[in-house]
Amino acid sequence: MYRSISRQLKIQQQQQNFMMAITHELKTPISVARLNLETLQKYNLDEEKKQKIIRTTLDETSRLDFLTNNILVAAQLESNNFKAEKEELDLTALLKDCIRQFSNRFPERDFTEEIEADTDIKGDSLLLQMLINNLLENAAKYSPKGSPISTSLKKIRSGIELQIKDEGIGIDQAEKDKIFNKFYRIGSEATRKTKGTGLGLYLCRKIAKDHNGDITMTNNEPQGSIFAVTFKS
Repeated sequence: MYRSISRQLKIQQQQQNFMMAITHELKTPISVARLNLETLQKYNLDEEKKQKIIRTTLDETSRLDFLTNNILVAAQLESNNFKAEKEELDLTALLKDCIRQFSNRFPERDFTEEIEADTDIKGDSLLLQMLINNLLENAAKYSPKGSPISTSLKKIRSGIELQIKDEGIGIDQAEKDKIFNKFYRIGSEATRKTKGTGLGLYLCRKIAKDHNGDITMTNNEPQGSIFAVTFKS
């Protein structure tokens, strides 16, 4: 009984933390976009400043779109209401497009690629794009701004392997088994500084499984993390 009550209290606390985090995460891009639009309306700025504000606003709306998609798809997958549209896809082109978008969002980042051509997979393009974006978002979030993010995609004997490496803070051994749980976030609520909802890696595992795949996390030497997704043929 004690274990059952403790488990329920922990779940409730995680849900409360999620609601607090998502409220903050949604309000921030809305507030920034509104302030930027009011600035453009109120002041006669030169073209360079206008373009900078427009780029920032587009970045914030992309972030908002990313967050809402994660929430909606997580809810639909949980209730089995999401109907995946499986079709033959060029995973090479999909991955390169995701990297290009992140390169535009984070121009200070060095995104390195080792991507095999014509890597085809049968899957849902929206879900696979979400998986890639969540892994790239994590790599950018938990590593220094100037550090590189490496992406590889290759055909292996058992299927296709996607890897995303960063040189960030890494993940403690004690937390490696928990990071794919819903609402789980690294560290404590009192000391955590990075933004997030605890849905990203949970979604990655669900999406990988839905595409006959596995996701694992290992250490990147000398520091950082390597997330690998293996899609079995």
